[in-house]
Amino acid sequence: MKNNHEVLRMRQERSNGKTQEQAAAHASMSVRTARKYERLGQLPRQLTQPRTYCTRPNPFAADWPWVCAQWERDAALPAKTLFAELNEQDPGRYQPNQLRTLPRHVAAWRAQFGPAQEVIFEQVHLPGARGESDFTHMEELHVTLAGVPFAHLVYHFVLTYSHIEAIQLCFSESFEALAEGIESCLWQVGGTPAMHRTDNLSAAVVKIATAGERVYTDRYLTLMAHDQMRPTTNQPRVPHENGDVEQSHYRFKDVVDQALRLRGSRDFADRAAYTRWLQDLVRRRNATRALRWAEERPTLPPLPTTPLNPAQDVAVTVSRFATIRVLRHVYSVPSRLMGHALLARVRAETIELYLGASRMLNIPRLRGTPQHRIDYRHIIDSLVRKPGAFAPYRYHDALFPSLLFRQAYDRLRQHMPARADQQYVRLLYLAATTSESEVETALSVLWDAGTTPTHEAVRDLVQGHPTPAVPQLSPATLDVSVYDQLLGAEVSRE
Repeated sequence: MKNNHEVLRMRQERSNGKTQEQAAAHASMSVRTARKYERLGQLPRQLTQPRTYCTRPNPFAADWPWVCAQWERDAALPAKTLFAELNEQDPGRYQPNQLRTLPRHVAAWRAQFGPAQEVIFEQVHLPGARGESDFTHMEELHVTLAGVPFAHLVYHFVLTYSHIEAIQLCFSESFEALAEGIESCLWQVGGTPAMHRTDNLSAAVVKIATAGERVYTDRYLTLMAHDQMRPTTNQPRVPHENGDVEQSHYRFKDVVDQALRLRGSRDFADRAAYTRWLQDLVRRRNATRALRWAEERPTLPPLPTTPLNPAQDVAVTVSRFATIRVLRHVYSVPSRLMGHALLARVRAETIELYLGASRMLNIPRLRGTPQHRIDYRHIIDSLVRKPGAFAPYRYHDALFPSLLFRQAYDRLRQHMPARADQQYVRLLYLAATTSESEVETALSVLWDAGTTPTHEAVRDLVQGHPTPAVPQLSPATLDVSVYDQLLGAEVSRE
């Protein structure tokens, strides 16, 4: 059977004055075929009638009523499960290659009698109207910093009209990470959309009322008011309502993965190098959206004149254990602060401690389930006077700055168990008052030599390599007479 293109070619040649034989030759068909299509006056597609019969009998006809009954009871049953059950009921009746036949019958039945499916409604996006954001985990990309796995998230912001995107590295989905992410991304974009949409983050949404309205946290509403954006969220467990950023997550991580493969390594020297690499990747992706971005950019209102400095202030009191508790986590502080009331300014990655208006300390913030961060330098003055408190100390395991310190303690317990705690605490005191790196180097030397790392042995090694003193430079004296001699020589030559 000839196709439509060939018959149309034959008609064109006939209209140009060619004979039937000439037109048939040009269209690669016989004269008899050309005569037939001239007589019918129709194209092949107009002659094709839908087939109303099956070319072969349905092999599942006998069991089809049972199959339909199962689908009417539970439409989610897959064809593979039903095929396996049919083989259990009547072994040998069906061949393994018929497993592909049943899904075709399933698709036809569901198209005619199956339940209605959820429809995705295509949205019309207007310039400057909406931005969407969300957090996405990056662990699956296996990025490392100096060989150490780097567990992190990316806060991802997308303008739905132009698909211009911005990112910010973070480590949790806390409000501080959300606020810093929004601020950073808006300043990268250079404007604020009228509406900001995210999913139902606990950092932004307190609850969803019975009637369906969202109840936002006061801090999130303050953040939205500062940036002059109207907050919206999608329905719970309906991520496609935040579809632009969800799809951008997938595509962004796929592009990052491909770029890492081209790079030939997933390891970076440090966090700054990795951040620069990601930002450069985002810049190149945004360059492909220049046309729609040129339309959207003039519609974005300007940023607030002053950037928001998002942080959560928590009042804490230093306990008699020289610790504070901030958002379920325990942190040590210098013992001289015991009994004082401090202000903990919690940011996404750090906690700043203030005594009045004076900033006393800046410590890394812990995330996740309740944890503790104990710095031996904060308590070593008391511990060296009470070495017996070391072994039963609640945060005993936190007093080993590195594996070498742990190995030194284990060797001390092996060779001098009665004095192991005292010796190790004095080692910590030595590290706190001199240099932890030098003490660690001395421990490494003693470990390689198989020597017990007593306080005296380590002290002798550390003191045997004193830190070079800073040279005292005398003020430079300038003798300008040489310039007079030089000028005098020039004058004499003239």
